[in-house]
Amino acid sequence: MTHSLRHLRLLPLVLVFLVALSSAAFAAGRSDRTQVGNAIYVGLGEEVQDATCFGCSIRVRGHVTGDVTAFGGSVVVEDQGQINGDATVFGGDLRIDKDAKVARDVTVFGGRIRRDPSSTVGGDVTNMGGPGWMFLIFLMPLIFLGLLIALIVWLIRLVMRPRVPAAA
Repeated sequence: MTHSLRHLRLLPLVLVFLVALSSAAFAAGRSDRTQVGNAIYVGLGEEVQDATCFGCSIRVRGHVTGDVTAFGGSVVVEDQGQINGDATVFGGDLRIDKDAKVARDVTVFGGRIRRDPSSTVGGDVTNMGGPGWMFLIFLMPLIFLGLLIALIVWLIRLVMRPRVPAAA
């Protein structure tokens, strides 16, 4: 193997190292929590910047200074829990218990909002519940993309088709 090809094999390792180093540098000053498949729990007396969960749920008893976002899971803001940003849930439910606070907007797609009357929401409350919204949000773009690919394939086949000369 030539000298330049050996260096080329090391390129992916160097890129992975640089990405890990840069993400660690950004996360050093913040206490974000991001999970895939594992629930996030912000305990009483705890403070977290942002909480983001893919395929899991988030429970807030403490203080989230930023946003809370769950994809395919639920969010529960328990007694005295606080969210200073937005609470957004895709494909799950949101429950806001007694004396809990969300400073900005609350948005739920494909789920329900259960809110205690003594809870506080500082912004707008938007609920697009039911499976129809999930279809509209996730499946319609995929259907459109599939139709666009089918059109491109049809046009390529039309252009590549051999031409037959007309009979005289």
